[in-house]
Amino acid sequence: MEPTPKSTSPAIPVAIVAGFGLIALAIYFSGINNKPTIDTDPIPVATEKQATTVSKIRPVDSTDYIKGNPNASILVVEYSDYDCPFCKNFHNTMNRIMDDYGVTGKVAWVYRQYPLEQLHPNAKRISQTAMCVGELGGNDAFWKFTDLVFDERDVNEPTNISKLPEYAEKSGVTKADLISCLESGRQAKIVDDSVIEAYNAGIQGTPQTFVIVGNQMAPIEGAQPYAVVKQSIENLIAQLEQGQVPPEDEVPNTEDTTVN
Repeated sequence: MEPTPKSTSPAIPVAIVAGFGLIALAIYFSGINNKPTIDTDPIPVATEKQATTVSKIRPVDSTDYIKGNPNASILVVEYSDYDCPFCKNFHNTMNRIMDDYGVTGKVAWVYRQYPLEQLHPNAKRISQTAMCVGELGGNDAFWKFTDLVFDERDVNEPTNISKLPEYAEKSGVTKADLISCLESGRQAKIVDDSVIEAYNAGIQGTPQTFVIVGNQMAPIEGAQPYAVVKQSIENLIAQLEQGQVPPEDEVPNTEDTTVN
């Protein structure tokens, strides 16, 4: 697993906060004729309003799987379900975003488990397998496995779970080690804890994503299209490049930063 990311300053200037306002505006106007798509779990009952009322998510730390530079100024944290059709679309969007900005080190993508078992009975098993692959093979193996799961199924089709050991092997993990990890149950508890964490934060649909700069956070509701996410990232990068954050030596450690 990659090292714990270093946060930008919690004292993000007003201009950056305004940048988050632009995210909301961009999403609002893009959604006039194209409502964001989001999977919601009917148990417990969740309204659309509840799905957008998020109190707090935990800071990114060494337990997370991160694609891109873990010290990136902009973190995109996604709560996702491997069998959610909207999550597959958004996964493709985020891979394009990382092709654009991940290589520059400016943006990092964090994937967190939120399987909606009542909607997708196999989703929890896929999440457990992904976490075992990450435990056994590391960060790169986790992301390779995750990409394979989403890439190998059609949007409206569930994952063929009989292929999970094959995906694990392609990611560098042996079937024997994978089976041993799954049978131990240790990743099952971690996935369950992730579900509880997400639900307690008020997240009741997938994909639910947050763009974080320092301790400032703005949600991206549902499977927003590439153009909307790209515009949001561009707005924030432009402000960061204008020197609206303090020098690196003034940046506090992640443990001292509260994400509100």
